Amino acid sequence: MLLLGIFSSRAFCQQYKNFRVAVYCRAYEVAKMNDTTNYLKPIWDELSRQLKVDKVYLETHRDTHIVDQKTLDIAKKFFKDRGITVAGGITYTISEPNNFETYCYSDPAQRKKVQEIAEYTAKNFDEFILDDFFFTDCKSDQSIKDKGTKSWTEYRLKLMTDAGRELVVGPAKKVNPKVKVIIKYPNWYEHFQGLGFNLDEEPKYFDGIYTGTETRDAVSSDQHLQAYLGYNVFRYYENIKPGGNGGGWVDPGGMRNYDRYAEQLWITAFAKAPEITLFDLRQLIRKTIPTDRSAWQGQQTSFDFDKMMAPVNYNGGTPAAPTTIARAAGYTFETIDKFLGLLGKPIGIKSYRPYNATGEDFLQNFLGQAGIPMDQCPTFPAADSVILLTEEAKFDAQIVDKIKKQLTDGKTVVITSGLLHALQDKGIKDIAEITYTDRKAYVKDFKTRRTGIVSINRPMLIPQIQYLTNDSWEQVSAIDGQMGWPILHEAQYSKGKLNVLVIPENFADLYRLPAEALNRIRATLGAKLNVQLEGPGNISIYIYDNNTCIVESFSDEPAEVNLLTATPYKTLTDLLSNAKLPGTVRKVNGGYGQTASEKNVFPVSLKPHSYRVFKFE
Repeated sequence: MLLLGIFSSRAFCQQYKNFRVAVYCRAYEVAKMNDTTNYLKPIWDELSRQLKVDKVYLETHRDTHIVDQKTLDIAKKFFKDRGITVAGGITYTISEPNNFETYCYSDPAQRKKVQEIAEYTAKNFDEFILDDFFFTDCKSDQSIKDKGTKSWTEYRLKLMTDAGRELVVGPAKKVNPKVKVIIKYPNWYEHFQGLGFNLDEEPKYFDGIYTGTETRDAVSSDQHLQAYLGYNVFRYYENIKPGGNGGGWVDPGGMRNYDRYAEQLWITAFAKAPEITLFDLRQLIRKTIPTDRSAWQGQQTSFDFDKMMAPVNYNGGTPAAPTTIARAAGYTFETIDKFLGLLGKPIGIKSYRPYNATGEDFLQNFLGQAGIPMDQCPTFPAADSVILLTEEAKFDAQIVDKIKKQLTDGKTVVITSGLLHALQDKGIKDIAEITYTDRKAYVKDFKTRRTGIVSINRPMLIPQIQYLTNDSWEQVSAIDGQMGWPILHEAQYSKGKLNVLVIPENFADLYRLPAEALNRIRATLGAKLNVQLEGPGNISIYIYDNNTCIVESFSDEPAEVNLLTATPYKTLTDLLSNAKLPGTVRKVNGGYGQTASEKNVFPVSLKPHSYRVFKFE
């Protein structure tokens, strides 16, 4: 109900059962909408033939270009006459082509312009959203003077937090007391504070937030974001403002092929985004080209290019073959809408990121894509019996005391090698004398306490961890010749267990760890979950609180995995086919000295870049 109140300017009938779909229109395209006959109507007819749309965002400003009132009035009427909900949008850029040049919030004239744009937009809409760029990259002479001895992070956090209140939200509500102002946060959350995005303060006074779930391609894009981030970042922002995270936002930039675009859309939906915004009108009408069909098509993958190209017409006329990217989105939405309603609330392993923290950037997304379900949160998860702490947790001055409290309460804390390094002189050795050394090892062989040596095809670089024999124990080891070092290490403290997870120097090497090593790590972190994944890396599992889950492969090749359920759950049903999968009972060994437990094991086959949906009972 809260979301419906905040993110809908008027009541409307949602076209998909489990989410709304919005299309964002940049100021450049909105400016052409005064020509409905030759521009807007033909474009919209073709787009809406291929895709069901509930809402449009009409941008009033971008790169100092402001859409005039007459054109806005024509555009608003066009969409409202077609039953489409209309909201506004603002992108506070001076020049996107110039390295995304933003406004200088130390400049009085530019501050005045920022306020005028907010007031103009509020006059036209009862809801508007700020696109990614409500931050500042300005380093003018005035900014340098104003910063003084503060760090850029300190200076910009205060500057932009005040600007949001004083130049955008406050003035907008004076013009239109009914207006709801939404801030969209992009995907690079690890670095927000350095440019003024304040995840602690801003969500408290903006009416809602929105999530950039676009991850594009990890290799070709400059950000190198992992596909799993689209899920993790939505859940993280939802934990920051529960019930106030309005949706996920995806663009087709750098998508490589339609499969990669579809993956971003369905991952957003797997995170339970109530609305998915497609950026933008211009890109959605880009024509389909041969390279949009991926090399692994023809295997009945989750995104089936050939089925997607079947004739369609949502406008009620004669069906015709799809022509643009819009159809890839429409086909994806139709496919996932069939089962999303069967899934409960997403759950996972709590991982604590204090506000404005940095360290082991985006690591939770690599772990999530290695089959460890993440639930990133901004407050310390004291209630959970197993938690993960990365280097970011060093920003909490009481973190060692909090770790000790978890352990004396009989809980398990897993810390990364990066956090071990950061806390070496801050009391962590009072728990166990485990040392992060300056030495590295180049390894390709691994073993666990229960398996022999397993090798990978090429070595990876890891930090060497040193410990006191019989005070703590290796659970997973990396081997080189006649020497070895911990990958997963365990120490007893009071009634609890501290584990150190050693992270390769290249985080993506987590996907290359042998399945036997990954399975041991997953078992430790997922000890309290009702379902766990076994198998290679580059595969994710999304778990929900009604005993359902999704397993997704990001590999270009077919993969074989196991799903392990706790003893009471003896049946696994494929929710897409209603087939019941055969399983067997297996004794699963825990860590050293731990009693083996029984699990039900279900083999699962995965096609390239595909998912399967299950219920366990």
